[in-house]
Amino acid sequence: MIPESFIQELLHRVDIVDLVDAYVPLKKAGANYAACCPFHNEKTPSFTVSPAKQFYHCFGCGAHGTAIGFLMEYSGVGFVDAVKELASRTGLQVPDDDHRQKEGGPRTVGLTEIMARAAKYYYEQLKRSPKAIEYLKQRGLSGEVAQKFGIGYAPDGWQNLEAAFDNYANAELQTAGLVIRNDQGRLYDRFRDRVMFPIVNQKGEVIAFGGRVLGAGEPKYLNSPETPLFEKGREVFGLPQARAALRDKDAVVVVEGYMDVVALAQHGVGNAVATLGTATTAMHVQKLLRQVSRIVYCFDGDAAGRKAAWRALENSLEALPEQKSIGFVFLPPEDDPDSFVRREGAPAFERLIVEAMPLSEFLLRELASHCDMTSAEGRARLVSEAKPLLGRLQTPLLRLQLVKRLAEASGFSQAEVERLCELRPVARPAPAKAPRRAPSLLRPLLRMLLQKPELAQLLPLNVLPEDTADARAVRRLCDEILAAGEPTPSYAALLERLRGSEDETVLREAAAELMQEPFAEDDIEAEFKGAVQRLIEGEHRRAFAMLQAKVQKLGVAGLSSEEKQAYLEALNTRSARAGTPNL
Repeated sequence: MIPESFIQELLHRVDIVDLVDAYVPLKKAGANYAACCPFHNEKTPSFTVSPAKQFYHCFGCGAHGTAIGFLMEYSGVGFVDAVKELASRTGLQVPDDDHRQKEGGPRTVGLTEIMARAAKYYYEQLKRSPKAIEYLKQRGLSGEVAQKFGIGYAPDGWQNLEAAFDNYANAELQTAGLVIRNDQGRLYDRFRDRVMFPIVNQKGEVIAFGGRVLGAGEPKYLNSPETPLFEKGREVFGLPQARAALRDKDAVVVVEGYMDVVALAQHGVGNAVATLGTATTAMHVQKLLRQVSRIVYCFDGDAAGRKAAWRALENSLEALPEQKSIGFVFLPPEDDPDSFVRREGAPAFERLIVEAMPLSEFLLRELASHCDMTSAEGRARLVSEAKPLLGRLQTPLLRLQLVKRLAEASGFSQAEVERLCELRPVARPAPAKAPRRAPSLLRPLLRMLLQKPELAQLLPLNVLPEDTADARAVRRLCDEILAAGEPTPSYAALLERLRGSEDETVLREAAAELMQEPFAEDDIEAEFKGAVQRLIEGEHRRAFAMLQAKVQKLGVAGLSSEEKQAYLEALNTRSARAGTPNL
């Protein structure tokens, strides 16, 4: 766990305006800054960043949060990685956490330093290798694109990395996958005489390499093994370099090779990535669909390409959410994306992507190609083979469309296909009517506490009602403020302290409302006192109503002595307000 005090110090040092402006150019808009939202497509800016609150909110799509939240959403990283990234920007050292170190293994920070040094070494060696430079030129790559992707060269020879590291026998070089020890105990470089493609994570750290052999040789591509830094099923090549194009096009093209990604980027198709010597996994799909609305798989048109596409389809079914889509492009058998874009140009390739075959179409065509659709047996087999795939599909509307298409192709009715595939019809309940909510005294109070946390010391918590979400959020917020002590936590720090709590949604809604309508600093204390007074009066009314109900049921004799005293005082107060003494 990262200490709360560190999170508070980190958010105090980070300026969210500077952070966001580095990714999304901001313009001054009154007391705040505005831009078109990076999380949804819009033409009129509705994305607002508050320097006073250190908070962002989009009034179009509802995205909101602190500097930590922005980095998580924008870069697709987790909470801990976002904190580390911000800490590195501000010169803070994240407190050590023993759980981050695998049993008996080196710290990942040491491995990232090793990989960075190796990447620098390979990059420098490229400049000294005429044959590697000539190879890249033959592939049509410019120096600018080679630099963008950090392409390097691993020289021929067995122990070239000795020139990059003081201790070639360091076990961490083997853990990082750069050096191999053979059965005789001899150490040698894993990558030799290969063009090197660094694999970079979303924090910009080199975590692995892919090496492409020059000329003939096997394997054609050699990848780093899995290490504490690198898990093939989670990472893709080219994602950091593609980030701007992904936001612009809201789509990603998944290809098979490093050179395909780089060649497409060279020709202006910047939204391509590649899997790393493994089939596309559900983890890949989830990672990509967090950043775009559409994935298009682009594979060779030969048997191997169609086989890879089918594996991608199978692994996409469970990860495909509503309102996202997946398509497939199959190039001519003699082509890969690299050769196609070099011969036909980027516009022709982009047209293929736009016209990609939908997942549903590919699924049905591929299944039908294995079945004799002219016979009853073949049509029955089609439904049988579709059954496990339909069961894995998590999007009810797409599943319904596939059921209808299967019914048309097989000759069964839609109901029969659903029964044969053991699918229950997707019930689409009528939208629930939102209950009309009476104006709450607590929501303004919540906003006041967020704007001026020190007011928590003046709030009597016993006057809050017990059974509302707003009341729970006020209590939780006051508890956090009082528990933090001095100095009082900032607005942003409070929201991060409550990340993941059951009250987070209410608090973030109140924070967004506050960004739109902040309280005037000169008036906030008077507003607060008025709100507290109304709460006290409301609590008195509730207490009197409870006593009145008990009197009606049991009579005054049914009250305890304390209740009788409270009841008489309440009667006197009410009578005094009405102008008649209670005799």
